[in-house]
Amino acid sequence: MTDVYTLGEPLGVVSSGRVRHESEARLDVCGPEFTLAVALARLGHRTAYLGKVGDDEVGARVLTVLKGEGVDAADMRVSEGLRTGLLLRESRVGREPKVTQYRTGCAGSRLTPGNVPIDRIAASKMLHVTGLTAGLGRDAQEAVRTAVNAAKNAGVMISFAVEYVPELWPSVRDAERVLGELACDSHLLFLRQDELDLVKPALTPAREVVVDRGVKGASVRADRMRYDVQGWQVPIVDTSGAGEAFAAGYISAALDGLIPQERLHRGALLSAAAVTSVSDWQGLPTRGEL
Repeated sequence: MTDVYTLGEPLGVVSSGRVRHESEARLDVCGPEFTLAVALARLGHRTAYLGKVGDDEVGARVLTVLKGEGVDAADMRVSEGLRTGLLLRESRVGREPKVTQYRTGCAGSRLTPGNVPIDRIAASKMLHVTGLTAGLGRDAQEAVRTAVNAAKNAGVMISFAVEYVPELWPSVRDAERVLGELACDSHLLFLRQDELDLVKPALTPAREVVVDRGVKGASVRADRMRYDVQGWQVPIVDTSGAGEAFAAGYISAALDGLIPQERLHRGALLSAAAVTSVSDWQGLPTRGEL
């Protein structure tokens, strides 16, 4: 049985300083579900990942990393004639990185409901989806819905991370409608503090809601109680991937049967590991390093 099944768009990412002045850059691969799958695999959980890549070198690198990290990539698809999406991440002193997206028409956004393996999701302990993938277009959104419906019909636990990216949505109202519906279908909900208003109907006592407060830490409301964990006490290199790493740590502890305080603690550990690395996922710990 797979512990966590997830689906999304894997991407290449080029990191640099301000591009007009820099002569050096770093190439990596990323994606919120990608990072979560790798993080959980490093902790010894059985994870499976569904996505599409182009028949290019970036796509080959995505597949190499997934397989090398022990993630089940049997459902990955290579789209001939298409390219793998790319992000350009420019770091700036004292400011959030500037991210430029080169993903329109790329392979990852072509995920369709027909790609979703109903039986494999039904045989998993948990399904994890994000609002970022749901915002990639109609087909990708329907693929997410198909996966969620498969989990609901099989009684599989659903984890949902809001991951709101304004540029991907026609309007805030459209985002509220789709993200709100997915949040209401979830058992475990991850979101940033500035995303609370997007999913108000889902913020009920019956749902386990984990709020990422950035450097201030995180909180969870579970079993009608609230628990908190402090923010990072580490040198910060790059905050990219911190939210996904936190969710992976939290889910890992939940799969291990730990209580909410311990889930928050493990989430904070993985988040701290992520921000001390230049990569979203390369600095994440193994089970033995926890």
